Amino acid sequence: MHDNPRTPPAGSRFARLAGWSYRHRWLALLVWVVAVVGVSAAAQAAGSAYRNDFSLPGTESQRALDTLRAEAPAAAGSTVQIVLAAEDGLRTPAVQQRVTAMLAEVQDLRHVAAVDDPYRNPGALSADGTIGYATVTLDVQATEMPAEDTRTLVDTAQRADGDGLRVELGGETVQGVEEAGGGPAEGIGMLAALVILVFLFGSVLAASLPLVIAIFAVGTAIGLAMLASHVATVAEFTTPLMILVGLGVGIDYALLLFSRFRTEILAGFDRPEATRRAVDTAGRTVLFAGLTVIVALLGLVVLGLGSLQGVAVAVGLTVLATMLAALTLLPALLGLLGGRIERSIRKRAVKARPDGHGWARWTAGIQRHPWAATLVATVALLALSAPLLGMRLGIADAGNNTEARTSRQAYDLLADGFGPGFNGPLILVIEGDRTAAEATRRAVTGTEGVAEVPPPVPAGDGLSLLIVAPETKPQDARTQELVDRLRTDVLPPVERDTGADILVGGPTAATVDFATAVADRLPLFVLVVVGLSALLLLLVFRSLLIPVKAAVLNLLSVGASLGVVTLVFQHGWLGGILGVQPGPIEAFVPIMIFAIAFGLSMDYEVFLLARMHEHWERHRDAPAAIREGMATTGRIVTAAAAIMVVVFGSFLLDPGRMLKQFGLGLAVAVLVDALIIRCLILPAVMHLFGTRAWWLPAPLARLLPRVALEKASEPVPAPVGGPR
Repeated sequence: MHDNPRTPPAGSRFARLAGWSYRHRWLALLVWVVAVVGVSAAAQAAGSAYRNDFSLPGTESQRALDTLRAEAPAAAGSTVQIVLAAEDGLRTPAVQQRVTAMLAEVQDLRHVAAVDDPYRNPGALSADGTIGYATVTLDVQATEMPAEDTRTLVDTAQRADGDGLRVELGGETVQGVEEAGGGPAEGIGMLAALVILVFLFGSVLAASLPLVIAIFAVGTAIGLAMLASHVATVAEFTTPLMILVGLGVGIDYALLLFSRFRTEILAGFDRPEATRRAVDTAGRTVLFAGLTVIVALLGLVVLGLGSLQGVAVAVGLTVLATMLAALTLLPALLGLLGGRIERSIRKRAVKARPDGHGWARWTAGIQRHPWAATLVATVALLALSAPLLGMRLGIADAGNNTEARTSRQAYDLLADGFGPGFNGPLILVIEGDRTAAEATRRAVTGTEGVAEVPPPVPAGDGLSLLIVAPETKPQDARTQELVDRLRTDVLPPVERDTGADILVGGPTAATVDFATAVADRLPLFVLVVVGLSALLLLLVFRSLLIPVKAAVLNLLSVGASLGVVTLVFQHGWLGGILGVQPGPIEAFVPIMIFAIAFGLSMDYEVFLLARMHEHWERHRDAPAAIREGMATTGRIVTAAAAIMVVVFGSFLLDPGRMLKQFGLGLAVAVLVDALIIRCLILPAVMHLFGTRAWWLPAPLARLLPRVALEKASEPVPAPVGGPR
């Protein structure tokens, strides 16, 4: 067979797209090169304007912050704590002189509005005088503080460290800079993926194609997200998350298309025709699978949670770019490198066993014992999901950082010197006279869970601030209970008696509000995502049972994933190995994992069912359709899952707690989905359904439009051989 670019394209849009990309391979490649280089250059020139925005209009903590911004802007700025410690005491003349000189340098730095002198501020030194702190008030919020200015502040303060004096820095701004340090996750994930692909295809050239697709797509999407951050709110953790998802789905989609190309080559078609047929069949599956992931991500928009909407759009854009790259760039690369790849395919096929025989035998075994496979696997997934019932949402603070970080050192020193609740004080904003402020202080002082309440601080005309130090650390469940107690039991009587308006704010209260908002809106989000995905499956497979089954199985895989995340990050299982401290699960992590993992689970559902449906449409043999689908797609699904597991799992090496949670959650979701659901439950349940799996009431069938997924004008020949 010879490479004949003049072969006329087939009639469908997918085949025409593949034929155009194959014939105009250099132009298609040039378009992608120009796109990634141009967008990246523009993004580098403009820079990024990422910022975390977890504000929730209408919540009490947000109203407190808005009041301060309007009435007392100086009190609304973010703060940094310079924590000092000296065994011989901070009041020794030599130490005091060094501290004073250092604070004077800090005062002159950019974005520093004020620096409190710990030697003149009552309560800024511990009872024994060995630990103290100076509060640096910034003229911007933590999310608006440039990272380079924060690093300058840290370096300036820590130049005084040494000779018996410890200087550590804490606060949201400092912690944010430390989290942005990055790690080797992306490189290790790509290297591991390449190793698996080489083992799968037996050729470095063939193995590199999925990685090239992913790199082009992710590079373009990241540049677009950087540009979009100037006009929309995009969170700081967006880029690594885009890389995480982009590498996974990019390799996934390219692998599926390449596998179908390989099947068509071994069936006797020349390279141009094999490329068109691959895109005209597997390309439809890629399109639908990508749309399901995008739908799941855009479901986050209904939550209305600040920068998470920007994250959802950015990651959805990444999936869209990888989908387009798989459908256009891969045919172009096959046109350029197809000769060498075809020789590698045929050479390996001669040495290998026929594809799918092992999967067919496995499926036949499952079909002999469908109830046992279904029940045992379901019980295992429910057991893994059980910890999810006790998941506690929040936002981890510096106390969850590794001990090497200055923010963790500052956190521990303040807890030792002033109590665990000092790291997360509640800020009560009191709109009323002095009498109301004093009445508020008296009521709060006697409240269970309150450690200390200094005198109220005037912050403007008719506005006072009351700083409340809890007895427990910020992420403790008892601190959340204290916030609720103040709002529902303690403060309403004071408001009625004094006529004042009292708001409980501050970072700790904002965390409580954010976690509550996520928990309240999560059912609607799940309903929207599951409902839209089920509707898409209904249109494609024209079946009532398949969408219901898919929704239940995908919920099981996501539940098991979040259960494992709860065990590791909340209860501390394997925490020492992974370098994490027990604490709450970041409030936005479960919904992001749900959106991404549910979409990816739907991918595998579509990959397998598409081949089953194709066989069913031609032969109307339900048991044989199950075996055919598993035989032709099972190996590719498990290979793609293995790659995604190592890519996602590599993010456990990232220094950030949040990205560790994302990496573990997505890796477990894919592993569970590929090994337990697709290899056990899916074939067993489909066998139990029998012909009913493809049943659709006649009235509904007439109403629904026909959406072809796997198009095959003639039977697909059985593969001759393949990689082991």
